Amino acid sequence: MHPIHDHDPLLFLAVALAAKRRPAELVDVVAAIDLLQIAIPGEQRFVDSFARLAAAGLLVGQGEGIALTPAGLALFEALPKLTDGEERVYSVKQALAAYTPAAAESLPVVELAAVTAAIAEHRAAAAGPAKNLLVPKPKPAETRKSRPGQRQRKPMPARRKR
Repeated sequence: MHPIHDHDPLLFLAVALAAKRRPAELVDVVAAIDLLQIAIPGEQRFVDSFARLAAAGLLVGQGEGIALTPAGLALFEALPKLTDGEERVYSVKQALAAYTPAAAESLPVVELAAVTAAIAEHRAAAAGPAKNLLVPKPKPAETRKSRPGQRQRKPMPARRKR
C-alpha cells in the first residue's frame, strides 16, 4: 500500500482494537488511540487516513460503525502480539508497506464534523471519572458481591508494640 502516512498504522491498529466484536463507532476508535497512549491526530488527517485505508481495502463501513475487511483482519492477526504501543504501530507500518491491495473496496463515509464530535465526546468522557470509554467504570466497594462460598474477611487487629 503506497503512500503510507504516519497516522495510517495508528488508525488501522485503533480500528482493529475497537472493532473486535462489533463495528466500531468513531468514539471507540478515538478511545482506542488514547488507550495506546499515543497522541490523537488532527481531524483532517484522521479523515484522510480513513480514506486511504478504505481505498486499500482494509476498512469497510458497516451500518453506523467501521470494521476491518477480511484482508485487514488477516493483516492484523499476522502482527506480533506481545509488543508495546509504539513497537506495535511500527510493525503495522511495516505490514502496510508490504501489503498490496487486491481491489478497491467501498469507502466508508467519514465526515470531518463526525470526527470532531467524536474527539470532543472522548475528551469530555476523559475529564469525568472514567479515563477511557473502552475501559469499564469500576464498581463502588459496597456494591461488590463476594463469590459463592467465599468467606468474608475480618479486619486484622492492630499489632501490639513490644
